[in-house]
Amino acid sequence: MTRAKAEHRRSFLPDLVDWFGSEFPGLPGWRPGVAAQSIPIEVSNQEGEYVLRAQLPGMEPESDIRVTVDDNLITVYADRVESQEDKEHSEFRYGSFRRTVRLPGTIRLDKVDASYTNGVLTVRAALLERAEESEYSIPVKRGNDQGEEAAT
Repeated sequence: MTRAKAEHRRSFLPDLVDWFGSEFPGLPGWRPGVAAQSIPIEVSNQEGEYVLRAQLPGMEPESDIRVTVDDNLITVYADRVESQEDKEHSEFRYGSFRRTVRLPGTIRLDKVDASYTNGVLTVRAALLERAEESEYSIPVKRGNDQGEEAAT
């Protein structure tokens, strides 16, 4: 390979990086990495209480944020609608976002609380104590001598 070709290849890569580092030609508003980002969170276990904190700046908690709990999963839904004002450049994230977190144990559904302060959503869920968990007994039926289940 000649030296001129090698130098040309090295100069091609920075141009390609610059091209993809800005808005993609033909797709206004597309920015690399933004679509793949999810809601940033912090998770902690404080004295028998599971605490999830999510960064959701600029949201209206009553209309833009929804939290659901299903078994041992907490899901945060957020929706940010883009304003109609004409912008020359914007790096704000708009659209629908969702983040689901698996809890380390079962929680008490009657002891889940969510609050939103200064752009941070905080969800607190009391973990169910082992003694509180309900035990379910499975009846064992007697089968006949051939290993088949007896007729009931």
